[in-house]
Amino acid sequence: MSPAKRAALAVWATAVVVYLLAVFHRTTLGVAGLEAAERFGIGAAALGGFTVLQIGLYAAMQIPTGLLVDRFGPRVTLSFAALLMGSGQLLFAVAGSYVPALIARGVLGIGDALAFVSVLRLVAAHYSPRRYPTLTAATAALGSLGNLAATVPLTLLLSYAGWTTAFAVVGAATAAYAGVVAWRVRDAPPGEEPQRSEAVGVRQTLDQVRQSWRVPGTRLAFWVHMATCFAPNVLALLWGLPYLVQVQGLTEPQAGAVLSLVVVVYTVCGPLLGEVIGRRPQWRMPIVAGYLAFATAAWTTIVAASGALPTPLTVTLIAALAVGGPLSGTAFAIVRDYNPLRRVGTASGIANVGGFLATTIAVLAVGLLIGGDAAAATAADFRLAFGAVLLMLVGGAWRVAVWWRRARAVVLAMAEAGEAVPVQIRRRAWDIARAA
Repeated sequence: MSPAKRAALAVWATAVVVYLLAVFHRTTLGVAGLEAAERFGIGAAALGGFTVLQIGLYAAMQIPTGLLVDRFGPRVTLSFAALLMGSGQLLFAVAGSYVPALIARGVLGIGDALAFVSVLRLVAAHYSPRRYPTLTAATAALGSLGNLAATVPLTLLLSYAGWTTAFAVVGAATAAYAGVVAWRVRDAPPGEEPQRSEAVGVRQTLDQVRQSWRVPGTRLAFWVHMATCFAPNVLALLWGLPYLVQVQGLTEPQAGAVLSLVVVVYTVCGPLLGEVIGRRPQWRMPIVAGYLAFATAAWTTIVAASGALPTPLTVTLIAALAVGGPLSGTAFAIVRDYNPLRRVGTASGIANVGGFLATTIAVLAVGLLIGGDAAAATAADFRLAFGAVLLMLVGGAWRVAVWWRRARAVVLAMAEAGEAVPVQIRRRAWDIARAA
């Protein structure tokens, strides 16, 4: 391996640890939820408020994060992300009531929101477009290890050290890692000047967002990210376990084992999909289209069933639906191809909003449609609530189809004009005659 490749790998490895920590901190309440309810004297609705706040802040911060990364560079934003996450977890460790704890999770959520897009911007600067999808998928897959670290290791730490010590230790370690990021991460390869946005005022900043949003590839990426990842998130983050227990008749340990497939599929499929679309970028949208067709059929099966499905079918459907998580990384490869490097952070932030905004809406919609006590929800309640997920999925797939055609029209027009194109495609009967 050449010195330049080793340097790029060291930068990426240092940065990806921040994202791993972000996923870890994001999912800590998955194992500490009952202790949190007892410590703060809150019920299920207030406990769910922690998750909704974090997801909502994550979605709201994606465009500002992209702007900050493009303006100040990923080294600064990643260092700040580690500091915020560590500070938020330290505040959570000493919080004795609900409101301070909610504020602490908000601080942590903002730090979490800064991590992923910053790592993507580093990858775009240090690696070629050919390697970008593979490294993006590897980043997401390694980040999922943070989910695993938030299960058994954190559970043991909470059991032996207690609430305050456990969260203080992980918070302090995360804050200290900001120094490692500042020391090891560089915004551009040696000998190259970092490419940064010139936007400093409100008008220039808004123009940066508008320019990114006008690119058909950016809009396609937004809808691809939304349509592929929000439905698996609904199951993994909140409603999968109640559905499997109350409708499918599984025990809680069995339901937890089924949902663990989401992490396994994410970790295994992510790098494989990244390598495939890196080598054959013309395959990425047909793969997305095939997944959306399957996901629509799968959710239709779930909604149409009057009672429990056969357990093997349930496991197969959830495992296959989980592919949408790693497949959502296709959105960032599309962003990289259709935007100049100085706007990749902003455009990546726009794309990342899609999935998490849809996740927030879907999680809330399912809760409202189930209504009352979720523990007493029936199969009919879940059929109605999951119907909202199906409608959102169909709507997202339709918008993907619309912007896929428009992005193809731009590429075809560029090719006909003799310009370099991000992906080689052939005109089809369903293509738009000319780019708008």
